[in-house]
Amino acid sequence: MNCSPLHNPVLLIHGLHDTTRIFQTLSTYLARRGWSTYSFNLKPNNGDAPLEQLAQQVVDYVDKTFSPKERLDLVGLSMGGLVSRYYIQQLGGIERAQRFVTLGTPHHGTWVAYLSRRSGCMQMRPQSDFLQQLNQDVELLEKLKFTSIWTPFDLMIVPATSSQMPIGREARVWVLGHNWVVTSALGLKAIAQALA
Repeated sequence: MNCSPLHNPVLLIHGLHDTTRIFQTLSTYLARRGWSTYSFNLKPNNGDAPLEQLAQQVVDYVDKTFSPKERLDLVGLSMGGLVSRYYIQQLGGIERAQRFVTLGTPHHGTWVAYLSRRSGCMQMRPQSDFLQQLNQDVELLEKLKFTSIWTPFDLMIVPATSSQMPIGREARVWVLGHNWVVTSALGLKAIAQALA
C-alpha cells in the first residue's frame, strides 16, 4: 500500500492464535480515513515461541517493508502489544515508532496464561521475568504517543485492569469481548483517535 502523506503507516500486530484476518475491519476503517495499514502473520502464533522471537519478526518485517528513516505507528492486539513493546523497548523500535497503541494487552499479565505451559504463554503470566523486564524501563514509552485501549469486560485479560499502564493515555471501551476492541464501533473510533 502507498503511505498517506497525512499519516504514518500503521503496522498492526496480532495476538495469540490470531492472524492478520483479525484486522480486516480495522484496516478498512482506517483506510477510509486516510491511513495505510500493514500486517503480517507471527509464526508460530500459538504461544510455542518466546515473545522475544516474535518481536524479532517485527524487526525483520519493518526492515524489509519501510525505508530506514520512515516513522511508523504500531498497534498491538493482546499478545501483539507485548511483542510490540519488546520491539520498541529492547530492539530499537523506539527510534522508528511515533505512536504506539495497545489493545487489550496484558501489560501486567493475565491469569488465563496459567492454562498453558507454552513458553510464550508463560511469559504472559503475572510477575513473569519477561513482564518484569519490560516494566522496569516502561518510562521509555513516554518518548512516544502511547495509548492503552481496553475493556473492563475482557475475559482473556484477567484481571482486565492488567491492560492499564502508569504512563501515556488510557481509553476504556465498554465492549463485551476481548477482540471486540478491533471490530466494534467504539473500539475503532478509539483507535483512530489514538492514531490521530
